[in-house]
Amino acid sequence: MRSGFCYSAVLLAALTTAALPAWPATLILVNGRIWTENPRQPEAEAVAIDGNRIVAVGSSAAIRKLAAAGVQIVDLGGRRVVPGFNDAHVHFLDGGDALACVQLRDAASAEEFRRRIGDYARSLPKGAWVRNGLWDHTRWAPAALPTHQLIDAVTPDNPVFVWRLDGHMALANGLAMKLAGLDRNTKDIPGGEIVRDQDGNPTGVLKDHATSLVEKVMPPLSEQEQDAAMRAAMHEAASHGVTSVHNLWDSTSDTFSAVRLREFQKFARRGELTVRIYHANPLPEWQSLASAGVQAGFGSPLLRIGNLKSFADGALGSETAWMDAPFADRPGYSGLASADLADSAAYYASIKGADRAGLQVSIHAIGDRAIHTILDLFERAEKENGAADRRFRIEHVQHLRPADAPRFAALGVIASMQPYHAIDDGRWAEKELGPVRIQSSYAWRTLLDHGAVLAFGSDWPVAPLDPLMGIYAAVTRRTLDGKNPDGWVPRERITVAEAVHAYTVGSAFAEYQEQIKGSLEPGKLADLVVLTEDIFHVAPANLDRARAYMTVFDGTVIYRSDGKHP
Repeated sequence: MRSGFCYSAVLLAALTTAALPAWPATLILVNGRIWTENPRQPEAEAVAIDGNRIVAVGSSAAIRKLAAAGVQIVDLGGRRVVPGFNDAHVHFLDGGDALACVQLRDAASAEEFRRRIGDYARSLPKGAWVRNGLWDHTRWAPAALPTHQLIDAVTPDNPVFVWRLDGHMALANGLAMKLAGLDRNTKDIPGGEIVRDQDGNPTGVLKDHATSLVEKVMPPLSEQEQDAAMRAAMHEAASHGVTSVHNLWDSTSDTFSAVRLREFQKFARRGELTVRIYHANPLPEWQSLASAGVQAGFGSPLLRIGNLKSFADGALGSETAWMDAPFADRPGYSGLASADLADSAAYYASIKGADRAGLQVSIHAIGDRAIHTILDLFERAEKENGAADRRFRIEHVQHLRPADAPRFAALGVIASMQPYHAIDDGRWAEKELGPVRIQSSYAWRTLLDHGAVLAFGSDWPVAPLDPLMGIYAAVTRRTLDGKNPDGWVPRERITVAEAVHAYTVGSAFAEYQEQIKGSLEPGKLADLVVLTEDIFHVAPANLDRARAYMTVFDGTVIYRSDGKHP
């Protein structure tokens, strides 16, 4: 909902440390270092909460005066507090499911990859699918893509379809390809690639829209599996201080957006939801939402819809990002435009129609050509539809034409970015792009200096659901391999305050919710996280030591790292 929340506004405006009337607080936090994100009161010592709303922020002495008999008071012991983190780009149920599936992210070799898949397959009933995985072949020496032959012998009775961690490439074993009818005679499809050996036979690796060839024969998660994934995902979020997420459509071949929304609704109805969810439907569904009268931000503070996602390209690690020039290690090949862009006229018509209907449009674009193309389409829609509070978003914005940086602020386009990707991809990105193009990769400093709004997230399960690691990445740009101690493209580093703002106020703005969350001030939702370290006063290199100590969601303590009940 786009309107602000009225919570006895006149009284709340008077709640300052100078004059605090008695108030029936239900939870009081004192002796902290409160980073409020409220420019009128940037820091404080204490917070008073009534139900699920903040009623006062001020000194510990003043806030204690609001405590009625029996109210819960938590002494923070000088710990740092920030608003609850709002992850602007996740795949929530997939992330929860990934926690229960085979773990391949840190498999350091093809042999270990094979062993883990085999061990996991033996734990399953015959015929059950081995899925998820999230492997990263750039960790291997040599960094060669796996093939179905690598795993066929250890998975004779179980179809396998395991994804690379970027979510734009997957490996099928021989049984999965047989079930899908995939062989040398299968033709490539728009927006995808079937990787083949020198004889033209599929290797088992499918890129972007080609993954649909196998996905169509995979069974959906059962209701019990969905519930388990949801609970695991909520616990993971709470343990990292994440109190809000934007759940994005997974891929051009994903047909389960409605299933996920129903799962979220089920937990909301039961009163079991411990994270606020802004759910994005596929862009092609815009007419269904518009005909029902839905606009951006429809719903409650717990669960909302009205965002629509689509794709312009793939990912750098899968070499399906759509680039202006060929990849440095693959002459003549510049990546792939998405299947959605195959009919550019229909694609633009959907953007324009959704925008005119008051729906929000978010487009995945990683390569410089993809980003430029989407900015052009957004600019055209703005001109043709006229002025509106549309808040177009581009998801990822990884590899940018320098000349396009000023266009984000000029067009009011939000840069929804995931800082952890920079310190992960920075291990190998120069091999793909060369030394010049990496200079405008993950250009946070440049975008901010040009006035763009940044909304930070993780892309979980592609990357860890840990905003503190995202802040570390944004501030240091120190790659995971330790080879860039002063930062990869260090001029694009930003400050801790700027990174926290992007994870709180920026993400709230990106979902039309800055009036009720993103900062700690009277009248706003009582979502906050207590940290183990004061991230504003530690050396940047030590930011990765910080953890969530306690998470408060909707006015209730839902997580403590020491396991104690508050």
